[in-house]
Amino acid sequence: MSDSLKVLGQSAPSATTETTLYTVPNKTQTTISSIVICNRGSGAGTYRINVSVAGATTSNKEYLFYDKALASKVTEAHVIGITLNQTDVVRIYASSGDFSFNLFGCETLEER
Repeated sequence: MSDSLKVLGQSAPSATTETTLYTVPNKTQTTISSIVICNRGSGAGTYRINVSVAGATTSNKEYLFYDKALASKVTEAHVIGITLNQTDVVRIYASSGDFSFNLFGCETLEER
């Protein structure tokens, strides 16, 4: 197996649009160490983060955060330590276009 520590995804999604931040590549397992969310705007807002197993359509059971409030000009980090299998998807959503998301972790490629 081969490990790669890296930035898994970065996005500044459009307002009120669910956006894929990261999809686990084929023949890979990923450990997400942390996610950092920044509200660059002049007003407070909210965000959502979910994990869909095998790229399934988003459903209520998949949310890690749902309409979590974040004040203006504030950044927060979550150390989450979750593991994902190939084709699992991390999706994000923000109430305004002023949010930035950064996902960090380790991809482990299965050698065969």
